[in-house]
Amino acid sequence: MTDHEDWDTAAASFDDEPDHGLRDPEVRHAWASRLRSWLPERPSDVLDLGCGTGSLSLLAAEQGHRVTGVDRSPAMVDLARAKLAGRDAAFLVGDAAAPPVEEERFDVVLVRHVLWALPDPGRVLRHWRGLLRPGGRFVLVEGVWGRGTPAGIPADRLTDLIAPLVAHARLERLSGDARLWGKDVADERYAVVATV
Repeated sequence: MTDHEDWDTAAASFDDEPDHGLRDPEVRHAWASRLRSWLPERPSDVLDLGCGTGSLSLLAAEQGHRVTGVDRSPAMVDLARAKLAGRDAAFLVGDAAAPPVEEERFDVVLVRHVLWALPDPGRVLRHWRGLLRPGGRFVLVEGVWGRGTPAGIPADRLTDLIAPLVAHARLERLSGDARLWGKDVADERYAVVATV
């Protein structure tokens, strides 16, 4: 089974997790507040990479942004298109590491829980940097999950990888905000918001 088939299989129940579907009003409000603080105040072009079913895309669109979402799973893209029907949003099937979009086209590259799973995060970040307009920003939500053999990318590694590509970066720790996850979490979760 290919990777996109795995995600196609997961698509039907993907939104059942509180921080995936954002169906719980408190979780949804917590993510909307964070996005409002991370995204530009003016309407902007946002590229949501590994967009899944489009939950963050929807929040960004509700805040007045134009969204392009990319995911390798056709089933996820179909759900995102349905979720954002009638909004200023487009969804493409493609690889988040090398999305099928033009360079210097976006004000924001928004990525949640994707970069850690890609084979060469440094190379991917350099490619994504070329998709941003001058003055654009990265909004990268990542973490390290699990015990024993944890998966993820530690915050210090990501900040080291992005530092040469940006003018300014800030790290926000997210583990302590149970409202974002619909539960208390003990693992490392964070956001890096960086301006080029």
